[in-house]
Parts: sequence; structure tokens; C-alpha cells
Amino acid sequence: MSRRNGAPQAPIVEKDASASKDLGQDKQARLLSQDAGHFSLLRALHMADFITELNGFCGVMSVFSSLRYCIGDPTNHTNLWLALAFVPLGLFFDFMDGKVARWRGKASLMGQELDSLADLISFGVAPACAAFSMGLRTPTDHLLLTFFILCGLTRLARFNVTVSMVPKDKTGKSKYFEGTPIPMSLGLVTMLGYFLWNGWTLNNVPLGTWMAGSALEFHPVVLFFVLHGCTMVSKSIHIPKP
Repeated sequence: MSRRNGAPQAPIVEKDASASKDLGQDKQARLLSQDAGHFSLLRALHMADFITELNGFCGVMSVFSSLRYCIGDPTNHTNLWLALAFVPLGLFFDFMDGKVARWRGKASLMGQELDSLADLISFGVAPACAAFSMGLRTPTDHLLLTFFILCGLTRLARFNVTVSMVPKDKTGKSKYFEGTPIPMSLGLVTMLGYFLWNGWTLNNVPLGTWMAGSALEFHPVVLFFVLHGCTMVSKSIHIPKP
């Protein structure tokens, strides 16, 4: 291995790659801030960014499907199934945008922000709306589902701030997640799907309600959302990245 001033050449290559990435981000920032054309925003987005948008699309469609169930026939569960199905589809796009970004070498700060916002919709707001539609509808349920969403919001904001400080592997990818990643709410969606498959919705939600008739009435199932929210904002939980 060739050396310069006694140091291996590899770090210089890594530095050049990092500089190239910074130049790419600077170019995108200039396009976003200076180009005043009607479609300038679209021209500034990378292919991976459009895939991230599809993740957000799935999250919004999941929310709308939950709303359609709430205003329709409660015995017709088609919209509920759609609400749950859009979440794993969003996870597929969430996985693919990173693959495409690394393949094309087009990672950007814009993509990082888009990814977090799309994740909040698809894996935070959408599962909470599905849970509400299926019967977690007391005021206390609302507060606890909101707590879950806010934990996801906080976790994603922390990730954007601290991602540069998390240890990296040779490819530059973070070695672990700090706190459980918000897409792990897919486990909650799977649980809701099991309930729906068995017809355990609305008045038949498993475990019933606690403190019924009081202002604090709630469904204990909502505590699974609270638990996931707490693990998302934990600083002591480190989950290795695949």
C-alpha cells in the first residue's frame, strides 16, 4: 500500500469520497434555493427521493383508508385491510430508497429529511389511525396514541441531528440504530391485522376496556403503542443495522 507522510493512502480516498458527497449536497442545496422555475424542486430531487415520496404516499393512503372505514359500513373491513397493507408497502419503499441512493451515490440532506417525514406518516401516524379505526377511540386512547406518534417524531428528529456522530462501518453506514427504529411499528400493524382477521374490532377489542365509565377509560391494547414509543426514544437501546 502506498503511503504519504507515513500514512496509508486509503483515508485520502475516503476523504475525497466525502468531499464529492459534500459537493453533491451543495449542488442540490443551490438548486433548491436559487432555481426559481416552476418545476425546479422536481429537478433537484434524486431518484431515491422519488422512491421516498412513494413511502409517504403509502402512509397517506393508509390514513385515508382508515378514515374511509370510519365513515362507512363497520361490517365491511376492506378499507381496514387496505390501511394495514399500505404500511408494509411503505416499508418496501423505505428499504429501496436507501439501496438506490447507495447504488447511484446520490445521498443528500434533502433525502434524509424526506425519509424522516415519510417514516413519521407511514410508521407513526398511519398505525395510530388504524388502531383508532379498529376501536381504540376513548379520549385516553387518543392521548396515548398521540404519545406514540410524538415519540416517533422525537426519535426521527434525534436521528437527523446525531446520525453523523454514530459510529460508521467501512461503507459509511451507521453501525446501529439508537433506540428502536420507527418502522418496527410494523409489529403493531401485524398485531392489528391478527385482531382484524379474528373479528376483534370496535366493541370486541381484546382485553376490553379498563376503568370503564370513568374519564380515564382506555383499552389496554394501546399500551403496546406506548411501549414502542418508549423504546424509540431510548438512548440505551442499540440495534445493529442489517
